Amino acid sequence: MSANWINDLIHNRRSVFSKQFAIDDPVDDVIVQQLLENANWAPTHKLTEPWRFKVYSGDGLKEFTNTHVKAYETLAGERFSEAKLEKIKQPLTCSHMIVVAMKRHESVPFIEEVAAVACAVQNMHLTAQAYGIGAYWSTGGVCLWEGAAQKFGFEADHQLLGFFYVGNVAVPSPKGKRGAIEEKVLWIK
Repeated sequence: MSANWINDLIHNRRSVFSKQFAIDDPVDDVIVQQLLENANWAPTHKLTEPWRFKVYSGDGLKEFTNTHVKAYETLAGERFSEAKLEKIKQPLTCSHMIVVAMKRHESVPFIEEVAAVACAVQNMHLTAQAYGIGAYWSTGGVCLWEGAAQKFGFEADHQLLGFFYVGNVAVPSPKGKRGAIEEKVLWIK
């Protein structure tokens, strides 16, 4: 391993969205297992390892869609939109859907647990990049609503933190852009 290799990996990591995935070309489960194994090595305060995952693939993607629809219908309340419901009902075009949750440990501040799960997801993103597969983490909608984790079969002390879509890339993402780091850092010597 070289510093240049890791720099290139980080600089070239991109979110690859469902519309960019190859249809009917599933990612090998062995690679998805490696994504999860690398997620498990994220930093974690007090070694609480708060990340929890549920993986849907093949016919299981239909189960995910049905669960997502039911969660939206029961939790949306005043936020309900028929257009959003119809979008959720659309068949998924990803190879694997990884539901990301956080098991809450009261001995650790909430933000530290969220940060640990985010690091786990970044490990999955970087692993996907290294394997040449596409992935993205969606964190909006039902993910933000209280009780959503339980709709996906997680326990009461868990919080849903998003959906991680995985697929083989048919259409690559454009080159990334970032502003100059000098605009974001103040050195004090």
